[in-house]
Amino acid sequence: MKVAIVDDHQLFRKSLAHLLNSFDEIDVVFQANNGKEFLSNIDEYEIDLVLLDIQMPEMDGFQTCRVLRDKYPTIYVLIISQLTTKESIHRVMELGAHGFFTKNSDPDQLQKAIISIKENGYYFGNELGSVIREVILWEKKNIPSLYDSFAEIDENCLTTREIEIIKLVSNGKSSKEISEILNINVRTVETHRKHIMEKTNTKNFIGVVIFALKYQLIALEEI
Repeated sequence: MKVAIVDDHQLFRKSLAHLLNSFDEIDVVFQANNGKEFLSNIDEYEIDLVLLDIQMPEMDGFQTCRVLRDKYPTIYVLIISQLTTKESIHRVMELGAHGFFTKNSDPDQLQKAIISIKENGYYFGNELGSVIREVILWEKKNIPSLYDSFAEIDENCLTTREIEIIKLVSNGKSSKEISEILNINVRTVETHRKHIMEKTNTKNFIGVVIFALKYQLIALEEI
């Protein structure tokens, strides 16, 4: 995967690039100090994934993520930050980022996170499980905006097979692994995933998981 890093802390950024380049099949192709610098140069590089900090000068991670999801929807976005407040996690999910990785996490988990995004379309570390539970409860009470797109959706719109696939994806299974477990073609799995996102009106599979949790189609412990 061709990876870009956007973070205003130069020492952290360069150390992160060194770590990523040590992973198989991952190549850091560009580094930027903030979102403005990154977006000004984005068309010069072939980028599959961007590791994006939240707190940056000139243009922060939230603003940058919004532009990326609108104009470059094929680029995966992994937020990497020390912010784990309910507000920040809520905004990450609402903006359609593909994952959240805390700067306090074990570096070895980063490769797992990138593979998960590539194969499953999303990543949230295990250390964020309790935070996500709080976010879901907090959003229902305080900020319904994340659920506005669910308002006109019947929670019974998903088939038993589709719910089964959501559970498997939430459990970290790739499309290939799901195809083997369910004895169906990989392309069929991908078609199911596409239909699930369309039915739930979600930007990515994080949104699907939130939908499934909201309507208790899966349990948080299954993630």
